[in-house]
Amino acid sequence: MTPAPLPDPEVSPVRLPHAPLPAYYPPDDTTVREAFLRRTFDDAAVDYNRLERIVGLGTGSWYRRQALLCAGLKPGLQVVDVGMGTGLVSREILKITGEPQRLVGVDPSPGMMRQARFEQPVECRLGRAEDIPVPDASADFVVMGYALRHIADFSAAAAEFRRVLKPGGRLLILEFSRPEGRLAHTLLKAYMRGVVPLLARAVSRTRDTALLWRYSWDTIEACVAPAQVMRTLDHHGLHGVERHTELGIFSEYRARG
Repeated sequence: MTPAPLPDPEVSPVRLPHAPLPAYYPPDDTTVREAFLRRTFDDAAVDYNRLERIVGLGTGSWYRRQALLCAGLKPGLQVVDVGMGTGLVSREILKITGEPQRLVGVDPSPGMMRQARFEQPVECRLGRAEDIPVPDASADFVVMGYALRHIADFSAAAAEFRRVLKPGGRLLILEFSRPEGRLAHTLLKAYMRGVVPLLARAVSRTRDTALLWRYSWDTIEACVAPAQVMRTLDHHGLHGVERHTELGIFSEYRARG
C-alpha cells in the first residue's frame, strides 16, 4: 500500500468526475444522464452482487473490510455509507461494528437498495452524494464505495462530506483508478470492457447488467486524475487528505472533517 501526498496547490478542484460519455447519453443533458443512470442501476441491481463476486474473484469482501479498518472504522462510531448500492460496503461495516443502529445507507437507486440484505435492520435513505439526507456534523465516519464516477457534481459532494462530518470525523472514498502503465491499462480494459460484459450476458437476468459493467469501465478510463480528487477534497475544507493504492488500480482516499 503506497501513500500519496496532497498534490501541488496548482492542481484545480473539479466538479465533473469524468468527461461526458456521448455513447450513453447526450453530453449536455444532465436530466437524460441522471435518467440513464437511475434506469441502468435499478435494472441491473438483481445481478449486481453475483457479478461483483465473479469480477472480484471473491476478494472484494476482504478488501473492503481491510480498507475500512485501515481508515479507522471501529465500534461506537456513527457511520454514513454514501452510494450504498446493494450494501456491499455496509455489510463489511457491520462485521466491524456490529451496530446497525449507528449506520445509515444513502443511495439514489431504489432498485439497488432493495437488493441490500442485512441480518438486522439498517436505515436506508434515498438520496445523492450532493445532498446527503443527514444533519450537519452528525457523522463520525463517512464512506463512499465506488460511486465517485457516477455522481454529477463531485465538488458539491465534497462540500457535503465536510458538512455532515463531525470535527475530526473520518472520510473514506474507495474507487478504481486507471492504471498508469500501458500494458496494465490494456489488460484491465480487455477484462473490464470485454470479458466482464460477456460474463454478465451469460449469467444475468436483465439486459442492462452487461451495459452497466461496460459503462463502469468507460467511467474509470475517463475519470479525473487522483490529484484532482484530492485537491477537491482539500478545497472544501477536509483535512489530512491522502491517497493509498493497492495493485495500482484500487484507490483509497482518506481525509478528516
